[in-house]
Amino acid sequence: MIQGFVPDFSHAHNFVGSWYEGPPEKSFWGGTKAQINQGIPIGAFRCTNCGFLEFYAKSEFAARG
Repeated sequence: MIQGFVPDFSHAHNFVGSWYEGPPEKSFWGGTKAQINQGIPIGAFRCTNCGFLEFYAKSEFAARG
């Protein structure tokens, strides 16, 4: 397992959540350093029977998107 984080980019737009490697670092302007185009998109899968959710951040998801 590799440490990472999922920043929240949510100013009046919808974004696909992305995973970023390493610990979060504070930005000079406030918030967290993270460039939208450098994360690995997160894929979410839901069981239709019980509603269980699983999330994956694989580079194959980035190629689709």
